[in-house]
Amino acid sequence: MSEIQHWFSAAHEQFKPSSLLQQAVEAERAGFDAIACSDHFQPWWEPGESGMAWVWLGSVAQATQRVPVGTAVTPPIGGRYHPALVAQAWATLEEMYPGRTFIGAGSGESLNESPLGMDWPEVGEQIERLEEALEIITRLFDGERLDTFGHFPMKQAYLHTNPGRRPPIYVSAFGEQAAGVAARRGDGLWTLADPETVPDLIDAYKSAVEDAGREPGKIILQAGFSWAEDDDAAFEGAKPFKATMPDEFYSDDWHDPQAMVKHADEKHSDDEFRDQFILGSNPEEHLEQIREIEQLGADVVVLMNNSGADPVGAVQVYGEKVLPTLKKARVS
Repeated sequence: MSEIQHWFSAAHEQFKPSSLLQQAVEAERAGFDAIACSDHFQPWWEPGESGMAWVWLGSVAQATQRVPVGTAVTPPIGGRYHPALVAQAWATLEEMYPGRTFIGAGSGESLNESPLGMDWPEVGEQIERLEEALEIITRLFDGERLDTFGHFPMKQAYLHTNPGRRPPIYVSAFGEQAAGVAARRGDGLWTLADPETVPDLIDAYKSAVEDAGREPGKIILQAGFSWAEDDDAAFEGAKPFKATMPDEFYSDDWHDPQAMVKHADEKHSDDEFRDQFILGSNPEEHLEQIREIEQLGADVVVLMNNSGADPVGAVQVYGEKVLPTLKKARVS
């Protein structure tokens, strides 16, 4: 198992941007290969946090030296972000930090788009918007001037600051339609490390890549982790993320964090939550679960720090006791 990378992901829903900046600096020092972050207007629960991801990424790129930086993930579907604005933002980052940027892109959630006035569309339109948006971003980086395209009004939109390199775009997918978009428009597939869904999703992605006459991109699998001095503290530190578990939150019109917490608590048990996250005080158990994710076919394992009890301490433990062992395995 050579060349598997391990990326750090910062949870804007859980921590203040200043805390996340400290975590990101520690993550590079610990040996993570890249820094990702969630891109939210609201958290999944209240009270929570919701720093602006793009502003934060500029600070992270300046405060670190080598790691690529990007979102996990940005929805360029027209609720908050017109795709031309996404292109401009990443052209700016790429001009300042050449070769160090990537875009995680997805169809978004009502949680973040509806509060700004978007009428949440059906899943088919969500996917359609995503594919149109990714074509727009690529064509703008290619130097085109664009008028209205699909769902997106434009009048001679053009990237006046163009670094000459489109950052890689990794497309979030939970189903076959989105996997097809990743195959046609992206540079890889990004999904949650669920052993029940990942094999079929990877198969759908690779089949669509072949149909499109392209080479497969990265397979990026994400999981949340929480470390603390004892198991109970590790569980409690991550427990707010139980509000992310219902599948319908990723497709249907759910945008009230308080209602979402209540629904998640009614639908899912604490034991189900434990099964989906990497939780505990023993770094060896974290290692074992990360290895299981690698065996699902990952090129990249993204680890979101949900360690509410001691977020910086958790990163340091990974730097001392988890990542060195993983790195030895990947070069052996």
